[in-house]
Amino acid sequence: MLHIREAIVVEGRYDKHTLSQVVDALIVETSGFGIFKDGEQLAFLRKLAEERGLIILTDSDGAGFVIRNFLKGSIPPHQVKHAYIPDRYGKERRKRQPGKEGKLGVEGMRPQVLEEVLRRAGATFLDGTGEAAPAGRPVTKADLMRDGLTGGAGSAERRRALQRALDLPEHLTANALVEVLNRLYGYEAYRRAVEALDREGQENPPNEI
Repeated sequence: MLHIREAIVVEGRYDKHTLSQVVDALIVETSGFGIFKDGEQLAFLRKLAEERGLIILTDSDGAGFVIRNFLKGSIPPHQVKHAYIPDRYGKERRKRQPGKEGKLGVEGMRPQVLEEVLRRAGATFLDGTGEAAPAGRPVTKADLMRDGLTGGAGSAERRRALQRALDLPEHLTANALVEVLNRLYGYEAYRRAVEALDREGQENPPNEI
C-alpha cells in the first residue's frame, strides 16, 4: 500500500474503490459532472489543495478531460498535480458494454499502472519513495514544431504516435502536451521518445502508391 500526502480526485465510486486498493490517501469523488453544480464540494477541494495539494486522476476520455479542465481552472495551478492514465480499450467487468469511446477508466486500470501514473505526476510518497518532477531544460512549443509534432502536414498523427509511446491520452492538445512533458518526463526523456519515433519511421516507412 502506497502512502500519499496529496488528496486524489477521481470521477466516481468505482474509481475510488479501485484506487483505494493501491494507495492510502484521501480520495475524493467529483460524482462525474456533478462537481459543476456542487459549490460545497468544489470549496472542499480548494481547501484540500491549499492544505495538502491535489492530484487529479480522471478518465482519459473526453468527459474526463472536461472535468479535469474545470478543476484546472478552479484551483490555483501550483496546488494541483495531474496524473494521466493511458488509453486502454475494453470494458470494465461490471459493465455490459464499453463506454462511449471504448476506453477503460480509472476503475479498469491495473495497480501497477495506477502506481506508475502517480509517480509520474510527482505524488508525495510518505515513505520517501516519491520522485520529484524532472528538472533541467523545459520542452517548448518550438521543440514540438521542430520535431514535426505540430503546425505541419501529418503532425497531428505523429503527435498521437508520441503520446501512445509515452502512455499519454490522445485528447491532449499540443499546448497541454508541452505541460505534461515538462511535469512528467522532462526534455531528455522527450528527446529519447522522439528519436525512437524517428527510428520506427525509418524502419517502417509509409507505403508508397
